[in-house]
Amino acid sequence: MLPTMADSQKKDYITSDELKKHNKPDDLWLSIQGKVYNVTDWSKIHPGGDIPLLNLAGQDVTDAFIAFHPGTAWKYLDRYFTGYHLEDFQVSDVSRDYRTLATQFSKAGLFEKKGHGVIYCLSFISLLLFTVVYGVLCCESFGIHMLSGALLGLTWIQVAYLGHDSGHYQIMTTRGYNKLAQILTGNCLTGISIAWWKWTHNAHHIACNSLDYDPDLQHLPVFAVSTSFFKSLTSHFYDRELTFDSVSRFFVSYQHWTYYPVMIVARFNLYLQTFLLLFSKRRVPDRFLNILGVLVFWTWFPLLVLCLPNWTERVLFVLASFTVTALQHIQFTLNHFAANVYVGAPKGNDWFEKQTGGTIDITCSSYMDWFFGGLQFQLEHHLFPRLPRCHLRKISPVVQDLCKKHNLPYRSYSFFEANVVTLKTLRAAALEARDLSCPVVKNLLWEAVNTHG
Repeated sequence: MLPTMADSQKKDYITSDELKKHNKPDDLWLSIQGKVYNVTDWSKIHPGGDIPLLNLAGQDVTDAFIAFHPGTAWKYLDRYFTGYHLEDFQVSDVSRDYRTLATQFSKAGLFEKKGHGVIYCLSFISLLLFTVVYGVLCCESFGIHMLSGALLGLTWIQVAYLGHDSGHYQIMTTRGYNKLAQILTGNCLTGISIAWWKWTHNAHHIACNSLDYDPDLQHLPVFAVSTSFFKSLTSHFYDRELTFDSVSRFFVSYQHWTYYPVMIVARFNLYLQTFLLLFSKRRVPDRFLNILGVLVFWTWFPLLVLCLPNWTERVLFVLASFTVTALQHIQFTLNHFAANVYVGAPKGNDWFEKQTGGTIDITCSSYMDWFFGGLQFQLEHHLFPRLPRCHLRKISPVVQDLCKKHNLPYRSYSFFEANVVTLKTLRAAALEARDLSCPVVKNLLWEAVNTHG
């Protein structure tokens, strides 16, 4: 018996509620422009990892897809098309304006015009590295050695920006060379795996400032930017409970005092996270290349440090480099710690709003753009992550106008002001953490130490 027209219509369309049921790793559907795709198998080999797909599973994800994919990606969607369309597909006014803006930028060629920033950055990095090595090997002055350590920290900052750019868009002529640039800038020169960075950074972009989905806000027991962490939230990124126990309460109670010292030694945690991922059972793209690159770093860096005349200078050299690099770690936290936060999975239908609510720009003169690596325009970067940094200042007024039109926040502070509001956020949570009427999970080791000395 042939299907009737009504049967055909029912087969071709599903509702948003029906789409939401397909939100598991073994049954993962998404909608883009109202067309429904089954990306269950694709999630296992997705270049951006499975986390972004899982976080937005069962939803229309058009805005996020436009943000992270070039126009050439659309042609690959048909192979995953289920044959269904979203019956109640709607586009909000702000999403419509955002998509129009992205189309205008694409037609203007902004995503392809990368300028000469990569050449300038590589030249600057090479000059800095040469100066560092020369200062360590060819000079005997203690002051020169400490200055060399500081310059190494500045080198790592610039290298990180270049690695960040290569992770978001192709800075080299081919994908192969781009991957080489990622391994070189991330693993070989900084000791931080580009695979680890992609894993966490993509999740951060998709779930910007979600307390339980964004790994960039999950820093217990050291930091808590919201009192919601006092409820021992479950991290859906790390798949474990972020326990707020006695140890967490102690550290968080003083976090506005420990913020800067922790930023200085934060690099040790990045090294640890790199090793935990690369030697885990989790699927890691290019695992061998990442491990090899990290081994390159842990060969040249210790050898350079050992060239210094004594252990006092060696320790101070490393401390000087870490202290300068802390400026970058501080900048990353300034962009988000004091912004709006929420609990729960990200939603595809308010993606633009979540980016504006969860980010803070840093105001600076154009001659300082090199120092901030373009990431002082954090909102612009979050809205258009594939846009080369040389265009972020140009599009800032347009983004401000769009935020104003839709009554959305656009916050931009000076570096000093951003530090102030971040410290206020940390202090407010710290004072709440000191409230002993709020119960915490007991930490047996902590209780034993305090009971028996």
